[in-house]
Amino acid sequence: MPAIITEYPQLFTASIKGYYQLLQHDKYKDIVINSLRFLVEDKRIKLFAFCIMPDHIHLTCLPAGRYGKCSLLFIRNMYKEIF
Repeated sequence: MPAIITEYPQLFTASIKGYYQLLQHDKYKDIVINSLRFLVEDKRIKLFAFCIMPDHIHLTCLPAGRYGKCSLLFIRNMYKEIF
């Protein structure tokens, strides 16, 4: 019997309100990268890919462990607070 897939990567996009190009400055990109690094090192997400554009970000990740979808909510809320 084939295994049933119970986990799958999720695509996540967050845009800056008003499409201001805040992420073209390295200091803001570093905040996003450090936040993602924390989530990976703390085993909250498995990060497969990310792309930082001047006015939005894309992530392909799998919420991990006991955090499940809460990790994506954390990313969304973190992003809202910064920008």
